[in-house]
Amino acid sequence: MGFFDTIHDRKNTRSVKWDMLKAVFQSDDVLPMWVADMDFKAPEAVNEALIARAKHGIYGYTVIDDEVKGAVTNWVSRRHDWQIDENWLSFSPGVVTSLHMAVQAFTEPEDKILIQTPVYTPFYSVIEGHGREVVKSPLVREDNYYTIDFVDFEEKLRQGVKAFILCSPHNPVGRVWKKEELEEMARLCLKHDVLILSDEIHADLIYPGERHIPIASLSPEISKQTITCMSPSKTFNLAGLQASYCVTEDKAKRDKLDEMLGKQGHHMLNTMGSTALEAAYLHGEAWLDELKTVLEKNRNYVIEELESRTNLKVTRTEGTYLLWIDCRGLELDDQALNKFMVEKARVGLNKGLDYGEEGGYFMRMNIACPKALVEDGVERLITAVEGM
Repeated sequence: MGFFDTIHDRKNTRSVKWDMLKAVFQSDDVLPMWVADMDFKAPEAVNEALIARAKHGIYGYTVIDDEVKGAVTNWVSRRHDWQIDENWLSFSPGVVTSLHMAVQAFTEPEDKILIQTPVYTPFYSVIEGHGREVVKSPLVREDNYYTIDFVDFEEKLRQGVKAFILCSPHNPVGRVWKKEELEEMARLCLKHDVLILSDEIHADLIYPGERHIPIASLSPEISKQTITCMSPSKTFNLAGLQASYCVTEDKAKRDKLDEMLGKQGHHMLNTMGSTALEAAYLHGEAWLDELKTVLEKNRNYVIEELESRTNLKVTRTEGTYLLWIDCRGLELDDQALNKFMVEKARVGLNKGLDYGEEGGYFMRMNIACPKALVEDGVERLITAVEGM
């Protein structure tokens, strides 16, 4: 059995994904395919680095030195053809934490912040939790694919929007934005002096034929208007170790962000998070390339099975390990749909409505698990649909 075929027992490990089923779904009898972490072990180089650090046995305050920063800049250069300076980096426990800090640092209460819906659930709390106003520019879905309505996008920017939170690649619809799309979003943000907060946590998880382009890499002018949030957490399944970073070329903005991080007590990464980040970026490339092959096969399997055997439609995804499933063919309202998934299919998925009203009648499925679990989840779905 191969590395990515092994099924690991994650129960009783304080796993949100596996140990909170009763709390989230009111049932222990569901296969969890929801929270965006993977059921794969991290690369052995990461585990070995963590074990070696644990054997040392002393976990004092830990500096983020030039070696760690160099691992980040080299990774971004190799994987995304983006040349960044170590001095542009700020570190925080997570991308969502960084977004909270940026919203507080660069906007004021009642300011308007734009998002492209349906979108990653925490974007709403990042905005509303600080008394800012959510402005939606809904994505347009046509032929099972999402695009941007740039007329609406600019119209919303004209309403006095101060910042735009970009999800790139997009969660949950799986878009990897084309260069021309990124250029147009950036052009309009520059035109209306809107700060770009770019969540690029899924940047490394791209399917063949697509390419992730950091929006800040398009030009020096755009770079100075952008704060880019990245992390190895989704890429290498390190979410619980809490290590991420921001790339901010403009020194005034970087100083302001660092000041806010400091005010909230985020002065450094934890010892194990820093260790894992460095090891993953130095030694995890081959593991990642194999993972992407596994994810592509899982994606193709789910699409083929669901669309040939049910009236469910899977959005054409270009990146991430999350599938966005159109369940309108079941002719169930959202409450009934969720009940159907839990009680009939016995599969724990994310409700589309959690991503905004535009996600109604959709569900999000996490396929970052061994093929046997993917097959189990798909067969549960198909059997339930056939039994309707």
